[in-house]
Amino acid sequence: MATASGLRVLPTLGGWSHGLGVARQSRALAVLVPCVTQVDNKSDFLGNRPHRQHPGILQLPRVSLPQALSDAAQLLLRTNSVPNMEKQVQTLTNHLWSRHVPVEPEELQRRAADLEKKLGNADSSQAEEKLRGAVLRALRKTTYHWQKLSYNERLSLVYMAARLDGGFAAVSRAFHEIRTRIPEFQPQTLMDFGSGTGSVTWAAHNTWGQSLREYMCVDSSAAMLGLAERLLKGGSESGDPFIPGVFFRQYLPVSPKVQFDVVVSAFSLSELPSKAERTEVIQNLWRKTSNFLILLENGTKAGHRLLMDARDLVLKGKEKSPLDPQPGFVFAPCPHELPCPQLTASKSLACSFSQAYHPIPFSWNKKPKEEKFSLVILARGFPRETHCWPRITQPVLKRPRHVHCHLCCPDGHMQHAVITARQHGRDLYRCARVSSWGDLLPVLTQSELPPSPAQDPSEN
Repeated sequence: MATASGLRVLPTLGGWSHGLGVARQSRALAVLVPCVTQVDNKSDFLGNRPHRQHPGILQLPRVSLPQALSDAAQLLLRTNSVPNMEKQVQTLTNHLWSRHVPVEPEELQRRAADLEKKLGNADSSQAEEKLRGAVLRALRKTTYHWQKLSYNERLSLVYMAARLDGGFAAVSRAFHEIRTRIPEFQPQTLMDFGSGTGSVTWAAHNTWGQSLREYMCVDSSAAMLGLAERLLKGGSESGDPFIPGVFFRQYLPVSPKVQFDVVVSAFSLSELPSKAERTEVIQNLWRKTSNFLILLENGTKAGHRLLMDARDLVLKGKEKSPLDPQPGFVFAPCPHELPCPQLTASKSLACSFSQAYHPIPFSWNKKPKEEKFSLVILARGFPRETHCWPRITQPVLKRPRHVHCHLCCPDGHMQHAVITARQHGRDLYRCARVSSWGDLLPVLTQSELPPSPAQDPSEN
């Protein structure tokens, strides 16, 4: 990896705008450029803001569930006794976290053919039967056995106890990024695909409750929909819902004209049994998106790959339909639309983020927790950013007089930047020191700078 320890910084004015709105930044930014003098600390780098509030800060403080939701969840567990609940919660959590993508039939056939060649050819029908049995046994040992989860009332309660608070935290972090970067965006409609216990609805109401008028929750499990509705009513069958305008259905709206300002699929793509079904669902969700499509999965390699496949599908769709008045682009977390450098590296890694939260105070939930997740936010419109900042993809390592930042840069490469006050200036050093995993570092890389007047643009 490249190291930024030998680079210098230069202040430059910048701002960003978006097809959905414009939010000008009236402060100067640091630029990562080799062979340039150090930043002038007298320049207007941050205006009147302290370094801990620099424009790239996107971190969300430790999240807590709304009190009404926490009380309803605890009431439901008290009134619906489930034996060995703590053990079942741990078992389901481990199962969901260790889940892989189901093997496609074509891939299974290829593996079987390779095993047949490896184990040898059969000369008779009896030998052929033995060979087939040996191949099947080998496949069982080496192939991941994906199984669809059927959520009845008992399993829905276990899922609520295991994932309600963590899912709420992850989705809240995604909504927080949109609200921070585009504060004027005020959605009125939202659709949640694979809504489960309804954590997306609660997180959206917590973020945009003043503007949202309609929440559409779609889930194939009738038991899950019933549980989500009871949570909205304080844990009871009757009464007024805490959030008005919430509708439940088991299937996606059929009409292609029905669109929603925000469409969310949180931890649902991994529940689909094949690539063909995932492709169809993603295309349907994108057609029903008028502004933002938010996809979240577990912060594992499998979850990250699912999201990158979905991202590529939407971006390639833009290339196939250049006349689309509202094509798609990546809003977050990627600062580019190139292949993910985490997947193309010699040792692939999951691009994931972390959100701290206070769990529901069950007997086994006493300490604060961290939710590790992967996400991609796709937006309709035309990005018109005057700059694109690199994303911090790992925890920032703070050491005496220097800071280590692992960055995903707009040129599609990863960079390990070692930032010091002496080499990069006091302002950039302090901004890096107060930044966190998932923030944007307000620097521009060499490839983003406009060509020098003394250079021929064709040579740049």
